[in-house]
Amino acid sequence: MSLKWPNKDPDEILDYSIDWSRFLSGASLSSVTWFVDDADGVKTQLIPSGQLVKGIQLISATNTDKVATARIGSGDNNIQYQFYCRIADTNGLVVERKVRLRVRNK
Repeated sequence: MSLKWPNKDPDEILDYSIDWSRFLSGASLSSVTWFVDDADGVKTQLIPSGQLVKGIQLISATNTDKVATARIGSGDNNIQYQFYCRIADTNGLVVERKVRLRVRNK
């Protein structure tokens, strides 16, 4: 399953979220890990306030019991990024979803 977030400008720092409530069925998020494809197409784990990966940065990551949020900055114009959100829930299930994010000058 692939999701799509609204476009962002390279100069913006924006929050993007995934609501996992329908998947969790009464459980809660216990961990959230974010990844992005690097310039070679290799899925690379993002560290909050870490290095740029393919020109984009994870500024911070937060979550509630049901929603995972990534604060994303930078990005190269006219590039579509493939982000991945991997969660574990309190029942021990682990699942990952891919999300597309296009960076465009506004």
